Amino acid sequence: MNFLYQTGIWAWSVLIKAASLINPKARQFVNGRRQWQKKLAEKIETNARYIWVHCASLGEFEQGRPLIEEIRKQFPEYRILLTFFSPSGYEIRKKYELADIVMYLPVDTRRNAKRFLRLVQPEKAFFIKYEYWHFYIDVLKKRNIPLFIVSAIFRENQHFFKNNMLGKWYRNMLSKVEYFFVQNEKSAQLLQSIGLNNFTVSGDTRFDRVAAIAKSAKEIPIVEKFKDSQPLLIAGSTWKPDEELLAAFINSHPNLKVVFAPHEVTDANINKLEQLLKTSHIRFSKAGEKEVARFRVLIIDSVGLLSSLYRYGNLAYIGGGFGVGIHNILEAATFGLPVIFGPNYEKFKEAVDLKKLGGAFPVQNFKQLEFTLNEFLADNSKLAEASAVCKNYVEKNVGATNLIIKKVFNN
Repeated sequence: MNFLYQTGIWAWSVLIKAASLINPKARQFVNGRRQWQKKLAEKIETNARYIWVHCASLGEFEQGRPLIEEIRKQFPEYRILLTFFSPSGYEIRKKYELADIVMYLPVDTRRNAKRFLRLVQPEKAFFIKYEYWHFYIDVLKKRNIPLFIVSAIFRENQHFFKNNMLGKWYRNMLSKVEYFFVQNEKSAQLLQSIGLNNFTVSGDTRFDRVAAIAKSAKEIPIVEKFKDSQPLLIAGSTWKPDEELLAAFINSHPNLKVVFAPHEVTDANINKLEQLLKTSHIRFSKAGEKEVARFRVLIIDSVGLLSSLYRYGNLAYIGGGFGVGIHNILEAATFGLPVIFGPNYEKFKEAVDLKKLGGAFPVQNFKQLEFTLNEFLADNSKLAEASAVCKNYVEKNVGATNLIIKKVFNN
């Protein structure tokens, strides 16, 4: 199996390099890893004590961030090395001030893993949620460096739990992990089913992150002026299918204001969104406080504002549910906003939980979206009830980070 895995990694690397000739994201992936060993050697401090935190992308970074911040606060003697697999994580967080070194994770080969860990010599390693790289895990174990999986979540259909040769190979990887901090009881049961009992059901560290965001949310006067006294829907991280649905509702329902914060803020993408809207709208970059209230739609054409936008909303629509999966709904829920999203949400525990509790509302088409929004707009008590559900859900689930710190650092 090791040979097949190595061959697969090699073939995948060749394809990525070929794709980098025409695909900007693939180009970032390849170029960001060039001469990684030299770059890392220049940044490593001799005799410093390192903690290594690895995230696949931006979403996992938000889960790992509370842990990094707490380590910084309680154990300033450590240096933090933060790695990303994806350009969408690295390119946005490469200047993250609480990490001493931020870099791409070199491709998972035995040679790379040995060189990487020989240079860094971390005392502890944290992989966030679901990153399982065979050679890195194997070399960590051989060097007696404890690996902790944080905010882990498992599903029955994963290879780890299949009774075949591939399943056995994947389970062998898990056996080398020092400890798992899992999000739910189902994940704990699945680990137990394959003979692993080194876990705690700690929950999801993102709850700690969004709770902190709520306390430190920025004031955005233009959004406050835009809302005026009308109900406001915040449409966060939207994609084309989300925008088409919402635009159809906005164009036919004048009793709602909307702030769009598209996932992609390129000029071309925002032009497409503007073409869908048949009502008054303005871009954030062009809006002034005096006249912004007369518009029905405000389009955010910059990054970094979304988490603070939710403080001004009454409802939230979270994008991605008509693609591979929804974006972060907890940032809205922590402000007490009921959340609406597309049909592909079942891999997200918080979405499933809030749907059952009455704080989240999946929609598959325009008819369902229209029904859901009209219900909220017509019934303030229903809105207040769903709002309380969301806020309470977040408040009840904070605390995972402190639990992890105590377990790992023996406080």
